[in-house]
Amino acid sequence: MLKGMNSKLKIVAIAVIALVVVVVVLQNMQSVETKLLFLTVTMPNAALLFGTLIIGFAIGVLTAGHIVSTAKRASSESRSVT
Repeated sequence: MLKGMNSKLKIVAIAVIALVVVVVVLQNMQSVETKLLFLTVTMPNAALLFGTLIIGFAIGVLTAGHIVSTAKRASSESRSVT
């Protein structure tokens, strides 16, 4: 029973976060000038926000994957030593 409620809670949380992201993006449709290293790019603020969101998500996933793989490696090494 607790697992079913947990999965429903996760789905609701993801839906709420997605809705907030959509609302924020739609409220920021005006064009902005952005400097990226040596380039100056004019793009909608929504595209800049969405791109930043995707980059942040990717960094989080990669970092979490690295931490999990490091923990698994350390765990398997400690088992083989004993």
